[in-house]
Amino acid sequence: MAPLKKIICKTKDELAVELAKYTANLSSKFCKERGIFTVVLSGGDLISWLWKLLEPPYIDSIEWSKWHIFWVDERVCGWDDADSNYKLAYDGFLSKVPILAENIYAIDKGLGAEGNAELAAERYEECLKQKVNENIIRTYKSSGFPQFDLQLLGMGPDGHMASLFPGHDQINVKVKWVTFITDSPKPPPKRITFTLPVINCASYNVMAVCDKEQADAVEAALSHTKDVPAGRLTADVEVVWFLDQAAASKLKGWCSIL
Repeated sequence: MAPLKKIICKTKDELAVELAKYTANLSSKFCKERGIFTVVLSGGDLISWLWKLLEPPYIDSIEWSKWHIFWVDERVCGWDDADSNYKLAYDGFLSKVPILAENIYAIDKGLGAEGNAELAAERYEECLKQKVNENIIRTYKSSGFPQFDLQLLGMGPDGHMASLFPGHDQINVKVKWVTFITDSPKPPPKRITFTLPVINCASYNVMAVCDKEQADAVEAALSHTKDVPAGRLTADVEVVWFLDQAAASKLKGWCSIL
């Protein structure tokens, strides 16, 4: 099991600063080692905490042309739909940095608009396999699952991550890289998502969580409560939880605040 670190910040702004430092350091590491940096984004509030990367020194020093962007989950809808994780990321982050358009791998546009969740999941898995064959994505040494350099994740108040929800069978999928859901307890109902083994094969996994309404889920996840998907998060090298004081308010014993 990968080492787990917790970084508790006084405010959301401080969290954004620490998250930018961490991401930029890993970008530098992988760009030097591989000439490529594979980054997986999620939806929700995560994108709003990447704003510091849009400012100096990061906007000018990061080798954006070497970034390759993927999504840990996506709502099955059109790219321009308000529910789209792609739209959220594009409007709030991707449109403001010089990442090459051909290095951004979104859900199939047509299938999303059609609402075909099963086929959209199959096509996205095919996309990942193609990028493995092109040596853009590495594979995990023992399982052959794709291994991303960094995944930037968020968590819901129920402890879900990606579109893996408590009590849903998708959390137990072992073979597929990408699966789908048509009855999400949180709208919209149709989604595609990385499976848990793929999520946990990443080199570095970041979980960023803010606000008091998340405090119970944070406590449950970090206590490894069995039915909380986020509590099953691990990684190949390191897992880091970035929390503000409110989200960490029910944790005891180790709370060092930046």
